[in-house]
Amino acid sequence: MLQYVTHKGDTVSRIAAAYGLTPEHVIQGNPWVVKQAYLHPGQIIYLPSAPRSRYALQAGDNAEKVSALFNICVEELEKLNPGILSGHFHPGKVVVIPTPKPNRVVVLRGEYGPTHVEEDIAALLDKYPFLEKDTIGCSVMGKPLYLIKIGRGARHLHVNAALHANEWLTSPCLMSFIEEYAAAYAGGGLWNGHHVQDWFNNWTLWAIPMANPDGVELVQEGAGPDHLYLNDLLKWNGGRRGYRHWKANIRGVDLGDQFPAHWEEEAARRGVTGPAPRDYSGHAPLCEPEAAALAALAERIPGDAAVSLHSQGGEIYWNYRGYEPQESAELAARLASACGYRAVELTGSDAGFKDWFIQQFRKPGFTVELGMGKNPLPLADFEDMALETGLIIGALLSIVKVK
Repeated sequence: MLQYVTHKGDTVSRIAAAYGLTPEHVIQGNPWVVKQAYLHPGQIIYLPSAPRSRYALQAGDNAEKVSALFNICVEELEKLNPGILSGHFHPGKVVVIPTPKPNRVVVLRGEYGPTHVEEDIAALLDKYPFLEKDTIGCSVMGKPLYLIKIGRGARHLHVNAALHANEWLTSPCLMSFIEEYAAAYAGGGLWNGHHVQDWFNNWTLWAIPMANPDGVELVQEGAGPDHLYLNDLLKWNGGRRGYRHWKANIRGVDLGDQFPAHWEEEAARRGVTGPAPRDYSGHAPLCEPEAAALAALAERIPGDAAVSLHSQGGEIYWNYRGYEPQESAELAARLASACGYRAVELTGSDAGFKDWFIQQFRKPGFTVELGMGKNPLPLADFEDMALETGLIIGALLSIVKVK
């Protein structure tokens, strides 16, 4: 078995992905990892060699058919099976199938964290120069809050993801949609029946793919002995070293309760008076840099609509204390219909980004609860959730016309 020494940022899922294994393979060789909240740099992991995929040729097979079946190129098939291009195709003969290379930028290689956002944005900008990148500020620990802009339309749509730390799977969902949108625009084609040229010409999309990078990193990697907030985090977390349930930012403030929309009532309703894994509204609205940066962007570029991506529940919230415009209910119903979710009229909740956006601008705002289950949602849910994200945003870009 291969001996691997762990580094900062390693997780079981990330190690498994790097070596063509499943997390179960890693756990099987190292059963102690399930008793430990997180891996620590310097630990020894034993990895089995990844068995290659094999295929028994069927009648009528040829190199092109096999390559198409497994989404690989003929040249890679030939490398592992010399002579296969010469027509040595006999039914029952076993051939080795190479691992297909991803044909896209945004893919999951374990948990999707701040480093992946940065790397994928750089790769997307290199591939699609019409995309624009900026930052709207920094997190508490100095991580950039990246902004991606696509489109040149007169109307503006704000979308953010991963405001809650353990809802980080929303981040690659948004990034995946941006990549598919960009690819369809560059190729002059459709995206799931939508005319992306119209999106691009009518709308400008302002996307914040990871609004809470410190919290996301905490959920995924824990807090090591050199973490700046280690002692505080342990205290706020009740002495627990596992943070997979953590929703707040690194200072224990729930960014979903940080916006000046009846903030005082929300803080009183929550009843959490100090830093905690969730539901602490902070000492004042917008006291945290991540929330303040989102609000400042919306103030600087007033939007015609906004979407905040959360998980989970398969629901879309669209109203806020009667401040929402008349068309919001119909829009929410159409967005829900596009992806099979439910449009829900929500009461008894304040101080969210959607709440503030509706109150501040009297424009349609939506909180989308992607997926179903318990946060953090499993990596296996990514593809379905990414498609649902795109269907929701795409439906909104197609429904609301330029005035």
